[in-house]
Amino acid sequence: MSLKEESLQIAVSKYLRLVYPNVMFTSESSGIRLTMGQAIKAKKQRSQRGLPDMLIFEPRGGYFGLMLELKRDGESPFKRNGKLKAGLHLSEQYEAIKKLNFNGYRSFFAVGFDQAREIIDHYMSLKKTK
Repeated sequence: MSLKEESLQIAVSKYLRLVYPNVMFTSESSGIRLTMGQAIKAKKQRSQRGLPDMLIFEPRGGYFGLMLELKRDGESPFKRNGKLKAGLHLSEQYEAIKKLNFNGYRSFFAVGFDQAREIIDHYMSLKKTK
């Protein structure tokens, strides 16, 4: 199932509502087309660029929550040698993921719906923490 990133976010949101109905989550809105005025206001309301697409507010396994940067099927952010591909946008996303992991969240790139589901299911299988 190859999905555009917007459709992928919607599919992951539906999955979360269906399988984990009591879990709070939201999607980062930077990918939504806005008027120039709206885009300026939205930018002022974010700490930085590169925030993950899915923010799942569920403490598990000693982590505060799970944050996923979603990528379409076949669009890995990494080269075959495991290094991050070039590009400012990917670099900003990778730095945000590293910062979130350092600060007690679990954060990953997830390529495609199946990988996102696997990451979510594994995270949700961890012991609930407060």
